[in-house]
Amino acid sequence: MRWSGQELTTEQAGALPGLARLNNLVRSVRTPEFDGITFHEVLAKSALNRVPGQSAMPFGWTINPYRGCSHACTYCLSPETLILMADGRQKPLWDVRVGEAIVGTRTEGNYRRYVETTVLAAWNTRKRGHRITLADGTEIVASGDHRFLTDRGWKYVSGAMTGEGQRPFLTTNNKLMGFGLNGLTETTRKLRITGSALKSAAKLQIVSIEDLGTTMDMIDITTGTGDFIANGVVSHNCFARPTHNYLELNAGKDFDNEIIVKVNVAEVLRKELAKPSWGKHPVALGTNTDPYQRAEGRYRLMPGIIAALAESGTPFSILTKGTLLRRDLDLLVEASQQVPVDLAMSIAIYDDELQQAVEPGTPSTKARLATVSAIRNAGLDCSVFMMPILPFLTDTRVHLDDAMRQAKAAGATGVLYSSLYLKPGVKEWYLHWLERDHPELLPRYRELYARGAYAPKEYRQWLAARINPLLRAHGLHRRREDPATGGILSTALTQMPGTPTDAPPGTSLLAAELPPELAPTLF
Repeated sequence: MRWSGQELTTEQAGALPGLARLNNLVRSVRTPEFDGITFHEVLAKSALNRVPGQSAMPFGWTINPYRGCSHACTYCLSPETLILMADGRQKPLWDVRVGEAIVGTRTEGNYRRYVETTVLAAWNTRKRGHRITLADGTEIVASGDHRFLTDRGWKYVSGAMTGEGQRPFLTTNNKLMGFGLNGLTETTRKLRITGSALKSAAKLQIVSIEDLGTTMDMIDITTGTGDFIANGVVSHNCFARPTHNYLELNAGKDFDNEIIVKVNVAEVLRKELAKPSWGKHPVALGTNTDPYQRAEGRYRLMPGIIAALAESGTPFSILTKGTLLRRDLDLLVEASQQVPVDLAMSIAIYDDELQQAVEPGTPSTKARLATVSAIRNAGLDCSVFMMPILPFLTDTRVHLDDAMRQAKAAGATGVLYSSLYLKPGVKEWYLHWLERDHPELLPRYRELYARGAYAPKEYRQWLAARINPLLRAHGLHRRREDPATGGILSTALTQMPGTPTDAPPGTSLLAAELPPELAPTLF
């Protein structure tokens, strides 16, 4: 279904009263590729946001191409699903790495053909499972929101004929497209699959669709073609807070589902950077919302931003959880030859189960560490932001030491950290999650944060005494001079008293990784 065909009416878009403030709203868009998410495309009046003068940050300007974050993933497959690699091998989904070459499809002329593509990003999540069984014996376990290519087009695993859940969905009248597991091995042994048309005599008629009635670990990937071959059939891929209050949107569900996109941000930025008054001050991206969230795979705003900053001679930094940054590595290397470029991956949790509980829908820790390695292999420095440290969950010596070891092995040039910051609005969400998942810690958290949003000074001093020796032991005590001020970036950042999560538990925790004075006026 075409993106342009999903525009909402003015009445539909106006259902959210705060959107009336956006007199520069171009359109509001919904699409099956981002189920449950509405994108409000606006023409930004400005791109550069000035950090308040009283801030202790080592930069004075930020750019936020998005407001809100679409990281949460709903399209997912069982980790055991076999993925067809570009060399003809099959690997389980859990073993597929960002940057690897796999097989996707692309329509060329009158035919859809198999082509080589690249894995751009990967996510872990937990979803209710459904088992699809085909006539040749192939079985696939997926979420109800996952889509497969059928003889009648793309269809979701589950849906409804009418009502709110109406959407095209699989039935036993459908046949999936591909080879199936039984036909795939024989076919790829005889010929190189890439370039051949999507035709097969395999018996891929759907025999049954079974709701397994249980929630399970699942994974999905973003690819260059928008699809991949899973268990021998063509599968659709997943696409890579408090500031929402300005639009009368809440910091919870709306932050994930109502995304503001400044579609003209690169054009506006070029004009601002060309002004004689622009002093080429360091600019930071990722201080409020992730510039490499999943929506960036659709909107591609970052290449224009990177080029504009580099060509104007403006140094910049990027903080992200998104492995989609790898798409722009060549651009970043080129930019680094013109201006200082500072890159950092936000990787706070190194326990897989906890990471999936706190950050469902975001790239896994393993995928983010692989992105650190890719950045380093490209010849650029890359720090790891271990922000925030969660009291009594990720502040143990074992967790911190393991985190440092993994970051060092990935090639990180330094680690920056801060303790959990719970501002009003976020605090309620976090404590609600804590009560559900770790009720034994609720009394300790209420005591720790009884006096405000910051962890007490005593806790922060205790944390520093524990973590700083580990930083030095692993050679990760980063000290890099700011090109504009000559200040030490690591000192300014590691001495911050706290860091807001600014995203409710059960969603991505990237939203704002820096203190509250970095909630700029974006429009």
